[in-house]
Amino acid sequence: MFCLYVELCRSVQNAQPPTTQIAAALFQEICYSNKDQLNAGIIIAGWDKRKGGEVYSIPLGGSLHKQSYAIGGSGSTYIYGYCDANWKDGMNEEEAVAFVKGALAEAIKWDGSSGGVIRMVVLTEKGPDRKIFFPDEDYKGDGK
Repeated sequence: MFCLYVELCRSVQNAQPPTTQIAAALFQEICYSNKDQLNAGIIIAGWDKRKGGEVYSIPLGGSLHKQSYAIGGSGSTYIYGYCDANWKDGMNEEEAVAFVKGALAEAIKWDGSSGGVIRMVVLTEKGPDRKIFFPDEDYKGDGK
């Protein structure tokens, strides 16, 4: 934990945000240290200058896993097959948005607790771009 704290302090001193990996490791330390009190999995995603886009997941128990993508929540059990069949490394932004919209539309269709609106944030070097898609529009449009 001390090393993570030092890295966080170093990023503050250099006026740069911590890397996604540092943020994930800090969350992992908190989750693992409190594994008997926490009952949630966490997904950490971000973009930083060193490594670009990264995704980490912390399941129950507090272990840390770097992944190409991560899914969670009640609807996730319905979309593992969809994600395995449709994920491609190196997708551009348009393809990635279509992948997420397709996965969430399937989760919403099969899971009554997954809501009806798709909200997503696209993380790039330019910063976060928030999007929203509605079921009455069949989740089409640019998300603005």
